[in-house]
Amino acid sequence: MNINKDLEYLISEIPIFNELDAQDTQILSQYLFPKDLAIGGLVCKEGQHGSFLSFVASGELEIVKTLDNQEVKISTISEGDSLGEMALIDGLTRSATVRACRPSTILILRRDDFNTLLTEHPAVGIKILKGIARLLSLNLRKASTQLTTYMTMTQ
Repeated sequence: MNINKDLEYLISEIPIFNELDAQDTQILSQYLFPKDLAIGGLVCKEGQHGSFLSFVASGELEIVKTLDNQEVKISTISEGDSLGEMALIDGLTRSATVRACRPSTILILRRDDFNTLLTEHPAVGIKILKGIARLLSLNLRKASTQLTTYMTMTQ
């Protein structure tokens, strides 16, 4: 089993990287590292400084937010999904806690490593930034639609 080929395959399956060709994927794989998580394993904690972007290679993660001292599950994400896009760009604190609800493997891209990638391989970095921008745009559109629906229902 070739770990680099497996990593390159995992990268190719992540929608945010759909503009990367085989050479770009090979370059990116040098900046990512996999992390295995048992059930309950933390990816990040709400309020923690954000310094990396993660991609779910396998398994499932739950996203929880603390409201009135109680955790509320707001979403789950699975293979191919990403989290921490804003942290890669703005470095602000995490808005939620993320942990494994099944044994999972994530791929991590640290902000420092991403900045190095941008300097050393700007064309690859631009393709990744476009993927992040596309994802954030889709998320904003979705949130806007949900907010409009909610506001319409409460009037």
